[in-house]
Amino acid sequence: MQVTSLLSQHEHKHEAGCGCGHDHEHSVVHLWQAVTGVILVVNAYLVDWLFEQGGAVASVSACIGALILIYPIVVTAVKDLRMGRLSINELVAIAVLAAFASGNYKVAGIVAFFMLIGEIIESRTAEGARNSIESLIKLTPTKARRLMKDGSEEEVAASQLAVGDIIRIRPGDNVAADGVIVNGQGSFNQATITGESLPAEKNAGDEVFAGTQNLTGVLEIKVSRAGEDTTLGRVRELILAAEKTKLPIMKIVDQYMGFYTPLVLVIGALVWAFTHDLNRVIAVFVVSCPCAFILATPTAMVAALSAAARLGILIKNVADIEAAAKINAFIFDKTGTLTTGQLAVSRLAPIGDTKPAELLLLAASAEKYSNHPTAKALAMLAGDAGVPLAEPKDFAETAGRGVKAEINGARVLVGRAQWLKDNGIDAGFEKSVDLSETEGWSLIFVAQNGKCVGWVGMQDQTRPEAKEALLELKEAGVRRVAMVSGDRQVVATRVAAEIGCEEAKGDCLPQNKVEFVRAVKAKGYKVAVIGDGVNDAPALAAGDIGIAMGAAGSEVAIHSATIALMNNDLRRLPFLVKLSRSTRAVINQNFMFGVLFIVVGLTVTSFGLIGPIPAAILHNVGSLIVIFNSARLVRKGEEMEHFHPEMAEPKPGSTSNSSGQLAPKMA
Repeated sequence: MQVTSLLSQHEHKHEAGCGCGHDHEHSVVHLWQAVTGVILVVNAYLVDWLFEQGGAVASVSACIGALILIYPIVVTAVKDLRMGRLSINELVAIAVLAAFASGNYKVAGIVAFFMLIGEIIESRTAEGARNSIESLIKLTPTKARRLMKDGSEEEVAASQLAVGDIIRIRPGDNVAADGVIVNGQGSFNQATITGESLPAEKNAGDEVFAGTQNLTGVLEIKVSRAGEDTTLGRVRELILAAEKTKLPIMKIVDQYMGFYTPLVLVIGALVWAFTHDLNRVIAVFVVSCPCAFILATPTAMVAALSAAARLGILIKNVADIEAAAKINAFIFDKTGTLTTGQLAVSRLAPIGDTKPAELLLLAASAEKYSNHPTAKALAMLAGDAGVPLAEPKDFAETAGRGVKAEINGARVLVGRAQWLKDNGIDAGFEKSVDLSETEGWSLIFVAQNGKCVGWVGMQDQTRPEAKEALLELKEAGVRRVAMVSGDRQVVATRVAAEIGCEEAKGDCLPQNKVEFVRAVKAKGYKVAVIGDGVNDAPALAAGDIGIAMGAAGSEVAIHSATIALMNNDLRRLPFLVKLSRSTRAVINQNFMFGVLFIVVGLTVTSFGLIGPIPAAILHNVGSLIVIFNSARLVRKGEEMEHFHPEMAEPKPGSTSNSSGQLAPKMA
């Protein structure tokens, strides 16, 4: 009986609802109501069976039970009619009222019971599917530990937190608001926001999100966003917005449901005209309720949304799930999408007798107090390699050129080639360089006591999973993969070669990216555009679907694309394509089954092969088959979300790469 579009049932508070007519805001069926009614009906059967003279008692028991069971069905049908809506609710109401009016109270009661049980099961299943999404976004704790100015701690409601408050997070706590760590470090399970399976290490200055869980360490966090403004709050808004949308096929179904009910009434009238068998007519009305047909799309969509949200893929409009199945061209931005967008050391080139670890020690120690991206890249490599930094003395920085410092008694210069020359270093050190900055390399040179001892090459590195993700897209049938970038053509070509992208276009302004997307679409391709959601917004809008990368914490990214990835894992893209195709296949299966069920059901009931009670049972069986078939989608992608808490902390005694095993290439 319950066939309301599961993705839009909350809209019934304000709208007439879908054409199917089941209004959950008005028709609330309680399990106790169904149980009480069926007990009275079953009691009537028992009285008839056990007592020869119990006819009157059995009739009264069956009548009361039937009235209890029929009441919510009739009330819903009357409300539909008062709203000027003719729906399948009226078919069920006519069926049970006809049985009741003919004095067949037991049949009326049993038919009503199975229809109500079907509604309860379907609504609970729909609620469970929706809760599987809501569980991802209801993880913000209701309480928070706010620090006072005197250092004391008070427990307050999370809703009372304001921007600028300092809160304390203990191991095992969920974060109550978005913020920045001001003291402490720890490992965070961010699966609820980004879908990442492994914990993220966070230190002072790093951002944390509401709803994520602190696994280790005690931290103090300065609140930057609270309440509905948090990333978790915006995620919730996106999910609810997606639930309000419909596929085109769902809108068509809603449109034609208004014609379906009169058609079934005509069929029922013809059956009565030829057979004068009221039971056949009742069975026709019961089996013709197209619950399985109408549930075909929304159940699959709820399951697909749940699977996608679990992996940090937020879909604003369910129509994009269908659109993703047709995508055969992917156009990527480079910086921040196929690359990390941050400098990383790719080459250490010591000169003379200098060792790689010595070169790294000098460079990273001299840059220790600089905020330049090169300083951060050097510090990260030193930490990974286990190279302890020395304390720099007489530190001085010339913005955009280099730094000076005293390291272990030696005067050290780190910076651009021209800056070293300006400080009296012999220009001959440049002969050792075999890289070109025009190819995307950033070079810094290191001098010790007036002599250049080596240089460091840095790059915006490609994402480690980029090559694998692009290969999976091609295996999934994507015919064209291209990269557009505002960077130089030579840099774009190098990055494309590294990740196996066959087509790369550099020197692109935002309008050039849009023109490229339109040109690809003009050739008949269905195009997905993937970018960081900031400078790529026009291109994202130009594609058939736009996908924003790394949308966690980025309001611009969340609002500039139709789909948002809450982390930077490019492997989510082939998963999205596969999920979309699986969803389309499940919807087609559900539709075929729903249509077949109605055709066969009308045939067997019209010829009197089954009665009203078996028809009601079959009605529920058909609906459950569709629901369970759709539920298979919920488990899609489980292999990508395994979380291992034991990996949150390094094993005792374990270290990163030693100084003799540096990850970057040694010259």
